[in-house]
Amino acid sequence: MVRKMKSLMLFKSFGISLLNSCKSQSMRVPGVAASRSFTSVLPDQDALPDTHQMLRQTCADFAEKELKPIAYAIDKEHRFPSEQVKMMGDLGLMGINISESHGGAGLDALAYAVAMEEISRGCATAGVIMSAHNSLYLYPLQTWAADNLVDRYITPFLNGTKVGCFALSEPGNGSDAGAASTTARLDGDSWVLNGTKSWITNSYEASATVVFATTDKSLKHKGISAFVVPMPTEGLSLGKKEEKLGIRGSSTANLIFENCRIPKENLLGEAGFGFKIAMSTLDGGRIGIAGQALGIAQAALDCAIAYAADREAFGAPINKLQAIQFKLADMATRIESARLLTWRAARLKDSGQNITKEAAMAKLAASETATKVAHQSMQVLGGMGYVMDMPAERHYRDARITEIYEGTSEVQRLVIAGRLLKEYSA
Repeated sequence: MVRKMKSLMLFKSFGISLLNSCKSQSMRVPGVAASRSFTSVLPDQDALPDTHQMLRQTCADFAEKELKPIAYAIDKEHRFPSEQVKMMGDLGLMGINISESHGGAGLDALAYAVAMEEISRGCATAGVIMSAHNSLYLYPLQTWAADNLVDRYITPFLNGTKVGCFALSEPGNGSDAGAASTTARLDGDSWVLNGTKSWITNSYEASATVVFATTDKSLKHKGISAFVVPMPTEGLSLGKKEEKLGIRGSSTANLIFENCRIPKENLLGEAGFGFKIAMSTLDGGRIGIAGQALGIAQAALDCAIAYAADREAFGAPINKLQAIQFKLADMATRIESARLLTWRAARLKDSGQNITKEAAMAKLAASETATKVAHQSMQVLGGMGYVMDMPAERHYRDARITEIYEGTSEVQRLVIAGRLLKEYSA
């Protein structure tokens, strides 16, 4: 409780100082009149508890002052925003769901979804760094790591100076999490890992990774185990940084294990628990990606509304045109619908219920919303939406990945249908 109250007091004081600072500046979308600022609008604010409203306003103010002004440069230079990540750590955002007993903020899944949206609204790169670190690295450690691993792999990772990554996908299996060809062999007091993991977010900046490897091929997915591996460590190397369409400030690369030896105690849970750990982790992670997608979508709508209010055609602002109004209405409706699904999934997670179907629905709705809204935003801006002077084209590029990682849209539909059929046959 002490840690949580400290975090909330920090949220409150930081939010007030940022709000005053923002009022003294001209916050604007490039190319749009400085008198307008739609980024201060927080839809559905009254639907949140007071604590979450405070958190949301603080994250929105932080994103407006510290993330939005650098988002263009972060994308263009493919630069990891280390200073801003450290500031996110100071706010408690880099350990938002970690229990107070481990040194985290001790906030819930709804708080995580809310924070993810606002951070991603300012910069999608910052959002994915926060998501991969919290959902994919810290969650399985807090849930399954032995107590003697906490001081090495959780506590030092909460203040933004260290980040972690998650190694599940492989070059040959993509979304098939149960087909791990990376192996782990017990040799005395060590596990020896061999294989390659692909598409690893935060790879070049990570100080540790959660890795999934097969310990018993005869058991197929029941023979997969999970481990925590420090970085750097002998026998683990990084592939080239991938050149990506969007979220270009976060590094993505292969992790290559060649007789990588780690202590026996670095096993998470028990041998053979890996697939269960991965599926549980991805359920919660999909709430984070839904939040990221919502942030990108909201940023795209903000941009479209601001531009439409100041751009004139035929002697009047284009927001008076029915065609533009219809687009804005559709965009806002999609976002609100996806937001409600995301908050519902988060609340169900907080109540301890199974969220496999609801998390998949939230991610599916939010990611497809992000892509469609970003596309519509570009249409509203016309030619200006296609150039890098405006953020609309970046939102469009950033949105696309949300339909791919942590399970493609096709995989989400399979998950949803599978749960539905199981429910109806019960």
